[in-house]
Amino acid sequence: MINKKMEDALNKQINEEMFSAYLYLAMSADFEEKGLAGFANWMRVQAQEENDHAMKIFDFITRRNGIVKLEAIAKPEQSWDSPMAAIEAAYNHEIHITGCINALVKTARELNDNATENELQWFVNEQVEEEENASKIMDKLKTIGESGHGMLMIDNELSQRAYTPINPVV
Repeated sequence: MINKKMEDALNKQINEEMFSAYLYLAMSADFEEKGLAGFANWMRVQAQEENDHAMKIFDFITRRNGIVKLEAIAKPEQSWDSPMAAIEAAYNHEIHITGCINALVKTARELNDNATENELQWFVNEQVEEEENASKIMDKLKTIGESGHGMLMIDNELSQRAYTPINPVV
């Protein structure tokens, strides 16, 4: 059975992950409105992955005989001034999520909860990838500057991203 403190912290993380999905869905909608379908696709896939992350934690809590407690999800921002502003916001959000995951690992260690700490290592590794992906897009946007041609090339590249569900242990 999972410790109550750990259960509460994991439930809070479910909310963080669902907010992440909402945020990326809002970014997708904003990119669609601005005619950047590739960026919109990338963000939609990102939203799907964040939903998977929430469900992975949801399933873990239930496997440990814990109780999932869902809370209201905050409303995300709806519009960004530029693709760079949105990607920077995504990158900064992933840094925030990394901090949340690190705090969960710390709690698991304090509680000597090896099972949860082990489960969280997947998220630790995932956050390295999440930050790297956003950082690479920012680098490309910095390189092209105001080039419309470059923006179209990046948009086309981002349109190629496909959703691949994670395989949670159930």
